[in-house]
Amino acid sequence: MDKGQPSIWTWARDSALLIATIVSIFAAFSNSLTWYLQQLWGASGDFWQARWDQFLDCFGDDESVLFIYGTTLLTMGLYWGVGSIYILMDYFNWPKWIRKYKVQPGTNEPVDTKRLVSAIGYVLFNQTIVGIPFAAFGYWMMYQPTRSIRVLPTFSSVLLELAVFIVVEEIVFYYSHRLLHHRRLYKHIHKKHHEWTAPIAVTAIYCHPLEHLLSNILPPALGTIIMSSHISTSWLWYSMAILRTLNDHSGYHLPFFPSPEAHDFHHLKFTECFGFLGILDYLHGTDRMFRSSPAFKRHFVSLSTQPLRKQFPDESKIKLNLHDD
Repeated sequence: MDKGQPSIWTWARDSALLIATIVSIFAAFSNSLTWYLQQLWGASGDFWQARWDQFLDCFGDDESVLFIYGTTLLTMGLYWGVGSIYILMDYFNWPKWIRKYKVQPGTNEPVDTKRLVSAIGYVLFNQTIVGIPFAAFGYWMMYQPTRSIRVLPTFSSVLLELAVFIVVEEIVFYYSHRLLHHRRLYKHIHKKHHEWTAPIAVTAIYCHPLEHLLSNILPPALGTIIMSSHISTSWLWYSMAILRTLNDHSGYHLPFFPSPEAHDFHHLKFTECFGFLGILDYLHGTDRMFRSSPAFKRHFVSLSTQPLRKQFPDESKIKLNLHDD
């Protein structure tokens, strides 16, 4: 056996420890923090229910219209609203001080206009021509004639469904993403997305339409279909997923933001970090190169304004500094 490869017993032990830890945390969370949050939710429930009623009174309560077109407008609005901020940062190189937070310094400074316009065209095509028909299919799969769209779900049900969404997305995204890296599929489908070895935020769904369906839409949507989620819960989850993927592809590791290091490393090296949580990457050993790299040392939420590249520089830079000394 390769000494660099963990044994089956090591894998089983680590997996059992991970599962036990998750179960323990969930149990403690359910028995303590959840109770307090439920009280808060209950106290503010009337407020949110009233706002939801006002929203439906204004835009109508036709669930099919809200699910298909409302979801499209919400996701596109959030994607381009936040994505436009990153475009301005990358295209105009402004503000200058933010460059110090680049994951790959010197890339897209500024971003190439022709490549940017091409990416925007692909993204708009995927969001409309691919996204709207799938939204209609998703509504057909989730429709429950006995459920009232006007009644918001309880806090506990939202919490449970979000947990299911996270697990489902990690599983479906990891395996669909890894499948797209198969040599017979990669050059025909996934290679388009990997044209950006140093991604920018709006390239998050710059990809072949089939990839957009299988690897971008299906992983976050499947959980909502399985749970037949209320549209408000679905919108909350889709918003979280969009903000996460924009951050993962942004090319910036900003203070107080989730780390984009793992997915950025995937774009740089191609053969590692296929998931979004990192759990399946760890279990399958598809993050070993990443874990031994300086990028892994920077893979956490920074609570300091000092760039993590200064705290944990690349090895080549360390060697250069030692040589200069």
